[in-house]
Amino acid sequence: MSAARNEITLLHPAIADYVHEHATPEGELFERLRDETQSTLAMPQMQVGRVEGALLRLLVSIAGAARILEIGTYSGYSGLAMASALPSDGQLITCDVDPVATAVARRFFDQSGYGDRITIRLAPALDTIAELAAEGQRFDLVFIDADKENYCAYWDAVLPLVPVGGLIIGDNTLWSGKVVDPQAASDQAIVAFNRKVADDPRVEQVLLSVRDGVMLARKVRD
Repeated sequence: MSAARNEITLLHPAIADYVHEHATPEGELFERLRDETQSTLAMPQMQVGRVEGALLRLLVSIAGAARILEIGTYSGYSGLAMASALPSDGQLITCDVDPVATAVARRFFDQSGYGDRITIRLAPALDTIAELAAEGQRFDLVFIDADKENYCAYWDAVLPLVPVGGLIIGDNTLWSGKVVDPQAASDQAIVAFNRKVADDPRVEQVLLSVRDGVMLARKVRD
């Protein structure tokens, strides 16, 4: 089975393979991280794939982001992808509550050559965001990829920390197609998040069919 077939996608398998083959190669460190995640951690499907990793890296570069907040570290693939595009004095703060998965992430961060740009905050993300807000911290880009039921709360908490022109990215926003017939609480949470973003006059947005869905929003007013 191809690497693309191991990823969550709504695309026809042949198209998913084709898209995967035409994304920038991920590199040996990312390959090793993927292998270890799939062989040692629970729920390896939570890991961002090569195509989305390439998209995140490009968005950081295009936006010229120097400060990134990530909600949901898991084993670190998305954090590595984004940090690789940061300037040498850039910073990425990534939030999670899982000490096992983040230990894997920390080890790979430290092997990357830019691990000093990445800080892991092991605590509930809303608590960490409140602390960052109290410190007056601001972020050029926020990536939300954690518990779906809190997506709307994360949106409300992080948008004030993003300047006009900054990006907020939500992962899993097609939720394996369940958004068109939501049943479970997580389905309803993603539907509510997508509607919240679409109705928010402070942003312009597009919902992309990359992997399991990516909501890309740009702040246009406070």
